[in-house]
Amino acid sequence: MTIASLILENKWILELIYAFVICAICMVIVFITDKFYRLSLHQGIRYFRNAFLFYGIAFVGRYLFGLFSDISFGYAFVAQIFFEFFLVMAGFFLFYSLVWKKFEQKKTYYFTSLVNSKIILFELIALIIAILDTSWRTYYLMFFSQILVFFCASIIAFYNYRTKDNKKHKFLKFYLLAMILEFVAWVLNYLAAAYFHWRHLVLVDIGLINSIFFISILCGVIKITKK
Repeated sequence: MTIASLILENKWILELIYAFVICAICMVIVFITDKFYRLSLHQGIRYFRNAFLFYGIAFVGRYLFGLFSDISFGYAFVAQIFFEFFLVMAGFFLFYSLVWKKFEQKKTYYFTSLVNSKIILFELIALIIAILDTSWRTYYLMFFSQILVFFCASIIAFYNYRTKDNKKHKFLKFYLLAMILEFVAWVLNYLAAAYFHWRHLVLVDIGLINSIFFISILCGVIKITKK
């Protein structure tokens, strides 16, 4: 039995394990960064925490809803919108955690960082992307939005890494690595859909890159919060 056939025969098991691992990593990141935010009250950490909360919800929703996707077309439609909205918003939150100082003053405080006058614009965009993609039965708007987001995030992270004191900001190299990896993962997702017709081995490679992204962030968070 070849590796390819083994993967195909046990696809649902691999997807379940993948979802569980990613969700577990996200929840650990959320727990650690939430504690760190409450100590520092740094708004960037607050938005960073939200990103992984939304990633965790997206992956839980994808596989939880997937178990009942055959119930009706309407159910599957709503489930797909749910998944895309949270996944796209997670990317937006990560990007905003890098640029929030451009739009908010340090003394600015919102009762909630999940819905406020700045974030609601991103949420409307994410909802529109999710509805249009689901209506058109495609993922391309999500792909293009996230490719653009992580391309910009990679540039900003690289600039921060080169211009700031890395001894004081040890997390910057993990952030830079993670942004580049996620940019590559989204590009590969697009290529897998557009040119490889979702070939399973290509998706396995993308899953590995995504896993490295989440593990890199987790390692960075653990390292920085130990200081």
